[in-house]
Amino acid sequence: MPQITEDNAVQTVITTFEVTPGTCQDLLDALQEAYAQFISKQPGFVAAGLHVNDAQTRVANYSQWQRREDFMAMLRSAEMRERNRGLNALCRSFEPVMYDVVKTFG
Repeated sequence: MPQITEDNAVQTVITTFEVTPGTCQDLLDALQEAYAQFISKQPGFVAAGLHVNDAQTRVANYSQWQRREDFMAMLRSAEMRERNRGLNALCRSFEPVMYDVVKTFG
């Protein structure tokens, strides 16, 4: 489970996917499979969570990595490039963005 704290020295990546209600579950299934079979086994992987809006038009993937380089190595691997082509076919667009936690509340 992701831990969101200001002093957590991890690389946060939030990827948003624009989908349709007809492809939302297919994308979620593909992402769950990618995490179970490949992503979670990569060096530097810490944790991740998948989120979907109530209209099933947006999926957000929150992931944490020990280092930025770990995420980039996974993303550039032959297997992930192949998986990303499949994910791209299920959505209108997707964009991974790296973030630093600035402040937490609660």
